[in-house]
Amino acid sequence: MNNIGIIFLLLMTFPFQIFIGLIIMITSGFPVFFRQKRMGKNGKPFVMYKFRTMRLDAEKKQIMLRKQNEADGPVFKIHNDPRFTSIGKFLSHTGLDELPQLWNVFYGDMALIGPRPLPIDEANKLTRWQQKRHRIKPGIISPWILEGYHSKPFEDWMESDIAYTKKKSCWYDIKLIIRTIPFFLTLCRKEFIS
Repeated sequence: MNNIGIIFLLLMTFPFQIFIGLIIMITSGFPVFFRQKRMGKNGKPFVMYKFRTMRLDAEKKQIMLRKQNEADGPVFKIHNDPRFTSIGKFLSHTGLDELPQLWNVFYGDMALIGPRPLPIDEANKLTRWQQKRHRIKPGIISPWILEGYHSKPFEDWMESDIAYTKKKSCWYDIKLIIRTIPFFLTLCRKEFIS
């Protein structure tokens, strides 16, 4: 997507981003944003932005929660992570916490569609064949997320990312964006019901 399209998306989502930022500030204080170094295209690190969904001591608490990790491979995931703030679980489970990454797309570190960028320490643990996912820019929306990544093994995730790097095209990305709309609405409905 070119910069005009990204500027349009930023303008369209800006009031919503301000609203989310205010809610985070009111419910759990500052900082509103979470910044973390992630692995980018060709192994180049960059700082990725998200709305903060976890308590301030979340990274320290991760060591204590290692036994509850639901993901295999070098990644760390807990679906109902006890470190979530009051609004954090909703933001994370609906993907709304990812909205600030539109700025990463604008700055050229990310694409709208692509493999999700891993934290540097996790990315460094990938095998050589898994690192092929770094041939293209990481994305906000990943085909793997649309396929239900939480319920599948880590190797399947990596295979999906590498397959996407070979299939990437403007038309394929448009189809994935169209698929994202009902997927997002389903996530929001589930979170409102639960």
